[in-house]
Amino acid sequence: MFWVLLLAFVILLGILAAAWLVLRRGDIGYADLEHRYGGPTSRFLTTNDGVRVHYQDSGGPPDAPTILLLHGFSASFADWEPWVERLRPNYRVIALGLPGHGLTQAPPGYRAGINSFVAIVASLAQALRLPRFVLAGNSMGGRVAWQVALDHPERLDGLVLINAGGWAREPSRPANSFALRLLTNSVGRFVLRNLDLTIPVRQALKTALGDERLVTRDLVTRYTDMARGPSHRDIMLSVDMREDQPARAEQLARITAPTLVMVGLEDRLVPAGDGTRFADAIPGATLLAYPGVGHVPMQQIPDRSAQDLDRWIRTRVSAR
Repeated sequence: MFWVLLLAFVILLGILAAAWLVLRRGDIGYADLEHRYGGPTSRFLTTNDGVRVHYQDSGGPPDAPTILLLHGFSASFADWEPWVERLRPNYRVIALGLPGHGLTQAPPGYRAGINSFVAIVASLAQALRLPRFVLAGNSMGGRVAWQVALDHPERLDGLVLINAGGWAREPSRPANSFALRLLTNSVGRFVLRNLDLTIPVRQALKTALGDERLVTRDLVTRYTDMARGPSHRDIMLSVDMREDQPARAEQLARITAPTLVMVGLEDRLVPAGDGTRFADAIPGATLLAYPGVGHVPMQQIPDRSAQDLDRWIRTRVSAR
């Protein structure tokens, strides 16, 4: 019996070792990622704390209003491509990569969080000499955006919150996606840090987009590749998704920028009711709710959502 158990143990170790060799995924160098996913509109700047920030700048017509776009958790600047394509004829559109995401490089030991992300936005605005701009954020990017509106109101012509995060969640409430559930336990965090992310990424995209036809092989590959930038996985796993200071109605009431709140009513990651809470709390906010749409309206309904944004800017921002 002893020898049978020993043989079974050795076989199990062999299987685990083979699985490790097959599934383990190391980093992809930034130069390689830039070659794959950068483009003619890619730009870089280095902040005082050593972050090499990547952003894409569409240029736009002379004196065109500027729109600055902030992606969500584990996403990247590339999520905004459908909007950039539609808005750049009339606007200067800048899509920013936050540390731990996309092509942005953070130094060793970088501490990720809402305040450090807000500082990145302020540094970029100062470096590009943007006097004022419309700031739009999706999910975690929305959380960053409304904090910018509170901390730097002098910067903003307008604020756009798209299925934005920030409201407190009940501690007992389960995560709404496979990838988020992985973040909440040690085994899952080990998988996200070391192994092939194709399955959790594909599942997370299906949850976010709500339409499997949009979850293409190229899209999954782009997400998994960008997650493998050096230090990216460490930074993403270190971001506190619970938020130390969740949104409060009396706090949001201090926002003075014209505000547009976009909500996909079928969002399975951020409750659609949070959009109503933002719209109720921010003075004069406009709420647009999209039936049948999930977490990322700019990808699911790019024509309609971009047209709605353009119309709102023309009537509520440019007309001021």
